[in-house]
Amino acid sequence: MALTDPLGDMLTRIRNGQQAKKDSVMSPASKLRARVLDVLQREGYIRGYSEELLGQHPGLRIELKYFEGAPAIKHVARVSKPGRRVYSGSKELPVVRNGLGITIVSTPRGVLSDAEAREQNVGGEVLAEVF
Repeated sequence: MALTDPLGDMLTRIRNGQQAKKDSVMSPASKLRARVLDVLQREGYIRGYSEELLGQHPGLRIELKYFEGAPAIKHVARVSKPGRRVYSGSKELPVVRNGLGITIVSTPRGVLSDAEAREQNVGGEVLAEVF
């Protein structure tokens, strides 16, 4: 069965894993997923990730992060979906929770957080919001 939204699937696995208080979750690997996990790790929302085999296919083991028993990620949502893509210029990038959260943006310079995209003055597809 093919996934129509692989990135949304990974974000849901992270959300479900944190609700179940898991140490880590597994997700099939792709370059986009790995770049999104790089942003989440840089911003301190996950401890890290590593590549492992998921059966005979490459997978990603995502190490979840908690603070005093509460998940580091309070909310994660997909913004641009396969049925409705959302694009934004560098000046119009959405601000999540007055700057307390981040927006993950796919730009011509790679997958960046909203702060990095504003700093480099590039816009792109708004993938997800996290806080």
